Amino acid sequence: MDYGTVTALHDVSFEIKDNEFFTLLGPSGCGKTTLLRLIAGFEEATAGEIRLFGEDIARLDPNHRPVNTVFQHYALFPHMSVIDNVAFGLKMKGVDLATRRARAGQMLEMVHLSSFSDRMHTQLSGGQQQRVALARALAPQPKVLLLDEPLSALDLKLRQAMRVELKSLQEQTGITFIFVTHDQEEALTMSDRIAVMSAGRVQQIGTAKEIYEAPINHFVADFIGETNIIQVNVLSIMGDQALVQLPGGQQISCPAAAAKIGPQHLSIRPERVSLGGIGHLSGTVERLVYLGTDLLVLTQLEGGAALQVRVQNARLTGLPKPGDSVTLTLEEGASRLLVD
Repeated sequence: MDYGTVTALHDVSFEIKDNEFFTLLGPSGCGKTTLLRLIAGFEEATAGEIRLFGEDIARLDPNHRPVNTVFQHYALFPHMSVIDNVAFGLKMKGVDLATRRARAGQMLEMVHLSSFSDRMHTQLSGGQQQRVALARALAPQPKVLLLDEPLSALDLKLRQAMRVELKSLQEQTGITFIFVTHDQEEALTMSDRIAVMSAGRVQQIGTAKEIYEAPINHFVADFIGETNIIQVNVLSIMGDQALVQLPGGQQISCPAAAAKIGPQHLSIRPERVSLGGIGHLSGTVERLVYLGTDLLVLTQLEGGAALQVRVQNARLTGLPKPGDSVTLTLEEGASRLLVD
């Protein structure tokens, strides 16, 4: 996909399963919205195919694709009531009045807004307007629903509640959802699978657990949640395990999927590092950051690299103070070598 001299997407190729909640996740400008617009038909691909149940829809006009889109801004019609907004798409398809009002009523019941059917959208909260937009998009029963950052305009508490609602709606309707977001927590919470994107390329596709626990490269490890990136030396590879030497000379084994002999980067999540224990690494406590349920312990290793440790606040007794020397132990099997 090209915009003049700028290539927005590079050789993007993957398959989304029927009835799946699939998320395109990445920072601004990575190409995720462009990809969504290609599926919707709002952009034209310069190469390749877009197949829906075997049919190439890349040359179909947007209104001829069995796809609906929910945008960041809900674009409800201000002169229409809630139920008329929901029924609008059905009216455009020539559905008779009785059928479209019955279907619209069913959709409003599904999003828990039956009692609001006669209100105007100006009488609704942001979260309620978002639900109306969802009901309107679902009413024509599309094969695929595209969602372009639909929760970004909501406050934190409402976003968290709507994540549960969205996943529940997808499961109730059985419609394939393709969701675009830059919010890692949203993606991890709702998705059956996630495609992490950067610079117009898909970096990794997997379940939330696969993406978080086994990131394939530096970008994915760093973008999804918090992680520690450590320079290590891969000494040997035997079967599915690699022997790795840490900066202080200690040796551990790691899954060998991305291993190569010589210098490489290793990723380990802060909650998979503990203070004390065997002592794979040595360092000094720089700072303690209170995070509510957790405490983040920022340390500096003897070689100068930074390393973070997450400790649950239920285990705060006996913690070191800034300036104290500490040993750090990496949880067995939790380290991942990265493709640089």
